[in-house]
Amino acid sequence: MDSTDRKIVALLQSEGRITLTDLADKVQLSVSRCQRRVRELETAGIIRGYRAVVDAAALGYGFEVLLFATLSRPGAVTEFDAALADIPEVVEAQRLFGEPDYLIRVVSADLPSYQRLYESVLIHLPGVRGLNSTIVMKQAVAPRPLPERPPREVPARPASP
Repeated sequence: MDSTDRKIVALLQSEGRITLTDLADKVQLSVSRCQRRVRELETAGIIRGYRAVVDAAALGYGFEVLLFATLSRPGAVTEFDAALADIPEVVEAQRLFGEPDYLIRVVSADLPSYQRLYESVLIHLPGVRGLNSTIVMKQAVAPRPLPERPPREVPARPASP
């Protein structure tokens, strides 16, 4: 990826509905060259999709929980992942090193709705040894685009004597 590709990605992250003509203008390319670069970024998997950022509360999902899951056995990971993917209220999940094994973001209408989901679905997920829920009070930093610049390299520390 060169600096033009990085500009294209940054613009598409912040202005997903930008027209190809406006995008080409902002990165100083012809429309055809810009379109080719966007397609290449999509094909390479750098741009994985496009979607709208939606207010969850406006759609009735005003209650958010971070759920930490610990599995009972390592072999349960694949089955657990597949089961999580089938739960619409699970909007994000990450496999972690150490314990807990997963951080799962769950949305629901309210506490009673979450409790029903927890008792009827979540505690019955395959391989679960333990679950721990934390209610989100406030989103301090909303999901945002990745930085345009590549990460800075951290200088190596000198060896201890």
